[in-house]
Amino acid sequence: MTEILYVTDENDNYTTANSTGWDVKKAALDESMELIYERIEEAKQNVANNIVSPIVYFMEFNKMDLGVLASYVGMWQWRVKRHFKPRVFKTLSEVVLKKYADAFGISVNELKNFDGK
Repeated sequence: MTEILYVTDENDNYTTANSTGWDVKKAALDESMELIYERIEEAKQNVANNIVSPIVYFMEFNKMDLGVLASYVGMWQWRVKRHFKPRVFKTLSEVVLKKYADAFGISVNELKNFDGK
């Protein structure tokens, strides 16, 4: 498989060229995806072991980080991070849970009842 790239020629003019380096890109992407799947599985196990709240799992599953999630739900990062604690998560209001559920594209019920199993 080849890919078109923009390169400069000997006169420093932009032109196109074919790349045959797809195998290297594929290997890098495969490795990145494997790391993502490992993080998702680790988050799932941590939810099952009551180490973190389901928010962490759904954040990883949706390939978000703390900053992205905080901006989606309209809260400070420190507040979102606090909601990662199972004991704090259990006290969240329906309004706050709805913000998270909407960000993850799931129902509040799915968020509240996810146990990592």
